[in-house]
Amino acid sequence: MKGADFVWVLSGVLLNAVAQLLLKAGAASAGHISVVAGSSVLWRTATGLAQHPAILGGLVCYAISVLVWIVALSRVEVSIAYPMLSIGYVVNALLAWWLFGEHVSVQRWLGIGVIVIGVVLVARSGSNQ
Repeated sequence: MKGADFVWVLSGVLLNAVAQLLLKAGAASAGHISVVAGSSVLWRTATGLAQHPAILGGLVCYAISVLVWIVALSRVEVSIAYPMLSIGYVVNALLAWWLFGEHVSVQRWLGIGVIVIGVVLVARSGSNQ
């Protein structure tokens, strides 16, 4: 994979990861959302979340990530680009641990290590062409 192509793929992945973190921050501001509390409570919660800056930022990041991802797919085989989305798991686990204080167990870190190895193998397979 060419350097510029990798930048497009990585940009799409990172925008998607940032979107997830912003949505998490917005959702955390609402606390535990109960979908069985009644339609009026759920509607008020949804309306409030729709106006939350973190939720809005997350949605904007998603929209931009889709545009960036389309550019990336025009340049890279989907069988190489799509597995690169797994980088987002690594980024999100690290940032959730750092920003939100989420516990990441040893088993989860081992799984993340397996993902990293898989991403490296897939990325290197594209350079053999």
